[in-house]
Amino acid sequence: MDQGTVIGLILGLVAIFGSFLLEGGAFGAIIQIPALMIVIGGTFAAALIGNSLKLVLGLPQVVRIAIFPQNLEYGKTIDILVNFAMIARRDGVLALERELQEVKDFRFLYNGMLHLIDGLDVESTKKLMEEEKEYILERHNVNASILAKMGGYSPTMGIIGTVMGLIVTLANAGEDPATLVEHIATAFIATLWGVFLANIVWLPLADKLKYRSGEESLLLEIITNGIVAIQNGTSPTLIRRNLQLMLSPNERMVEEEEA
Repeated sequence: MDQGTVIGLILGLVAIFGSFLLEGGAFGAIIQIPALMIVIGGTFAAALIGNSLKLVLGLPQVVRIAIFPQNLEYGKTIDILVNFAMIARRDGVLALERELQEVKDFRFLYNGMLHLIDGLDVESTKKLMEEEKEYILERHNVNASILAKMGGYSPTMGIIGTVMGLIVTLANAGEDPATLVEHIATAFIATLWGVFLANIVWLPLADKLKYRSGEESLLLEIITNGIVAIQNGTSPTLIRRNLQLMLSPNERMVEEEEA
């Protein structure tokens, strides 16, 4: 579980709604079913109109990725590539076919190995791997963009809910003034929920997915450079050194400690 995402969500709830309660607000005043229906229902309705049903139905999986990210092991991947380089230098590139089973679950690395074993030239291998990387990252961007769009829809839906609430309030303008004030306060709850969900849920989750995509992009770049280096006959020691330079100093320190 990504602790930062969970802690951030909890901190947002405590900071915003906790301060509301400390100022004398009642928790029951926040939970307005009509306001939640307009904001949440309207946001998902807009997402469905602007995107495919399949993408919207896949949002739970997308949110799961943000909260439970894939463990990207840069050091282990570099070790695998260096090992492949040693085998290729000792026994030839075709000997790597015996190692395919080890990476069959990592499709990008597996495909790169196939290009290597099939005897493609360096430029063709690099081009194919970069194209595959672009397709992967584009799928990531599509998922993040849906959440970003929902972050734009949500405040608007909140305003719609507020306007509807004010219309009902003004339509009953002959009632007790105290009741009218209460109705006005209730109307603004929709705006509160719209802005809250946009800035604490939808937009931050979209940013987290973009961050995860950046992490995976680095891993894919490491694999691409490693495969190309093996094709060029670069020594395993130099491959390890060059690939480790792609990591941040903190990541290199972690890899050295694990080694």
